Amino acid sequence: MLSRQNKILAMKVISLFSVVRGYNIPIIILAQYLSAIFILAPEKRALDILLNFHLFLIVFASAITIASGYIINNFYDSQKDLINRPNKSMLDRLVSQKTKLSVYFSLNFIAALMALIVSWRAFLFFSVYIFLIWFYSHKIKKYPLIGNLMAALLAVLPFFAILLYFYNQISFNDLENQRGHFAVIFAHAIFLFLLLLIREMIKDLENLKGDLVNNYKTIPILYGERTSKKIITFLTFSTIVPVYILIEIYDIGYMDIYFYSCFIILIFFLLYLWKSNSKTQFLLLHNVLKFLIVSGVFCIVLINPSVLWHGKTLLLKI
Repeated sequence: MLSRQNKILAMKVISLFSVVRGYNIPIIILAQYLSAIFILAPEKRALDILLNFHLFLIVFASAITIASGYIINNFYDSQKDLINRPNKSMLDRLVSQKTKLSVYFSLNFIAALMALIVSWRAFLFFSVYIFLIWFYSHKIKKYPLIGNLMAALLAVLPFFAILLYFYNQISFNDLENQRGHFAVIFAHAIFLFLLLLIREMIKDLENLKGDLVNNYKTIPILYGERTSKKIITFLTFSTIVPVYILIEIYDIGYMDIYFYSCFIILIFFLLYLWKSNSKTQFLLLHNVLKFLIVSGVFCIVLINPSVLWHGKTLLLKI
């Protein structure tokens, strides 16, 4: 049996895990490595990518920077979360605000140090990234549309850290030959960005009460739920553009199965959206988008699914 002191410590560890959304971190790391292997550097040996120490530092720095972002976001949203997420908020409050800030600064310091080991460019990138996360949490997220856009952009930026790492090694003359590859990467990024943006706007509908009490100027508050649903509908149909580029113009292997499945799910998503008017219904829609984003991470292997049954051969490329 654990002593009372150990039980309190365990609860605080669980609380901190909840604050940094520790369940998201492995997904973020997996997404970055799969993106590197199958999208960003498909010409390289998978084993070389997995054993690349500098890439590991960038991936790990991205993960802990995002974790620190969750902490500062939780710090500024503590009052709002009491209304929107009372159960999670009570768990999060087991860790003091002072402790959260200490962990926040420690994680950012470690991330910056890791980036500096890689290069001064990586250090500059993560310094700006850390500042943007803080600025978003402190100021920008309270404003309509720009807050949604910045939240989606901040979620996509870690993948650009890996992109810059790989393309920093390519000579200027070779960049012309990589034009098609760039198009594939940016089409994937735009699709992910649109899904994240839609999710942010669904969160605004879901968190309407807390946002209203805390004077957040979101689109549903300023212009109403109907306007917000119209924008979400437009953004959902906009996903057709990057998907068309990926499926019809470039070769993405069997990942087109994922995109076709997304379209079917998104049609039902829109039908349910226009019937939704309660927090529970908007939460369901939020979870549908989470499922599409997370499943998209695992479906990256469909670009070259033979890795599933010829893993060693593909890993070594001998």
